[in-house]
Amino acid sequence: MNIAIGSDHAGFTRKQEILTYLQAQGHKVKDLGTYSKDSMDYPDIAVEVAKLVASREVERGILICGSGIGVSIVANKTEGVRAANCLNEEMASLSRQHNDANVLTLGERLVDTKTALSMVDVFLTTPFEGGRHEQRVNKIHDLTGR
Repeated sequence: MNIAIGSDHAGFTRKQEILTYLQAQGHKVKDLGTYSKDSMDYPDIAVEVAKLVASREVERGILICGSGIGVSIVANKTEGVRAANCLNEEMASLSRQHNDANVLTLGERLVDTKTALSMVDVFLTTPFEGGRHEQRVNKIHDLTGR
């Protein structure tokens, strides 16, 4: 799968762990930074990942910051992006099944490595259920013209 990944300084360590994990599984991963723990503004990275997802240049995106909240807010401002900030595997699964989420966001301060990697697996392998959920996702897009 083609995946874009990015983080701010507060999510850098978890991003590196996820990046290594995804590459070992054979995924094609585009790392949009940040590339160190030096302070930076999360919107700069989050918007770039979101644009790649929205343009369908990649199939999914993963964003990490301290809480996952900031990058989720930024990503969801991009037309065609449905970013879900998740804390556990069940949330990651439901974000795919019911919301057809295409960007997973998480917080390094809130999610340990083992849980993060498990959530990534679930997020990448869980299909969208469609049906009544498709109608609801379409309503979301109608609200914003997206």
